[in-house]
Amino acid sequence: MEIRQLRHFMAVVTEGSFTAAARRELIVQSALSTSVRNLERELGADLFDRTGRRVVLTEAGRALLPRARSLLAGAEEARHAVADVAGLATGRVAIGTIQTLTCVDLPAELATFHRRFPGVQVSVRDAPVGELTEALRAGELDLAYLVPDAGDLPEGLTPYATWQEELVLITAPDHPLATAGRTLIRDLADEPFVDFRAGTGLETAVRRLAAHCGLERRITCDVTQIGLLVDLVRAGIGVAFVPRRIGERAGLPCVEIRQPEPGRTVVLAGRGPRPRNPAAAALAGHLTGRVTDAAPAAAGPPGGRRPPAG
Repeated sequence: MEIRQLRHFMAVVTEGSFTAAARRELIVQSALSTSVRNLERELGADLFDRTGRRVVLTEAGRALLPRARSLLAGAEEARHAVADVAGLATGRVAIGTIQTLTCVDLPAELATFHRRFPGVQVSVRDAPVGELTEALRAGELDLAYLVPDAGDLPEGLTPYATWQEELVLITAPDHPLATAGRTLIRDLADEPFVDFRAGTGLETAVRRLAAHCGLERRITCDVTQIGLLVDLVRAGIGVAFVPRRIGERAGLPCVEIRQPEPGRTVVLAGRGPRPRNPAAAALAGHLTGRVTDAAPAAAGPPGGRRPPAG
């Protein structure tokens, strides 16, 4: 049974004849008659009494009538629902983020997005990079901010925009390096460090930096919350590498690292060249066009528009 056949059936009921029904449906009468005959054959009963000048519903036709109306109304509602989602009157988008994201002011961007598309529900997940990556690949997330361990995204994921974040060394206010302004990696060999949990984007970037420079850090404490890491550094239990904005927001001394200058790559990623979910595509375009404090690298957003430097 096809929606088209039900629509032709209802046209005959409304117009009272096959000729008028065919005119209303903008098809030839023979095509409409064949469509109704196929419906009758599928249901195993005549729907119309065709003996008079005006077709009349049979008992089987009267039994089908309310159900045909209901099915056609449901199909219309389905079309409207799809049109609403495509037009972003409604919809849902799930985005993942690393806890230490600073290149984008995500709360502010989501607030702006909500004002533009108030009917779209946004779900935000904060998790380690590995969990975000798997959730993105599994379709649980539409978008995610990731810090690739080796610089490249896993197979099946696409970068929509890329940023470089500067890492600095934060210290307690009374630490000897607090007023130094800059320091060399080799000068940190004897420093105790507070570290972020393994598997996070920050830990990955710091571990790579230390390995590249031959720095064997002495970890005195590792944590799972960036706020606690900052508080421990403030209390003097150790120093830590963090994105500059985190140190500045905490009001702690931010010491630049020389030789080499450290940094990490943050990628807004999704599946495929462009999200298939209309709400996700709109959010990706919004996020890649509104960067707050870091210049994007080579990868561009969906549609080829590169985000401006913030």
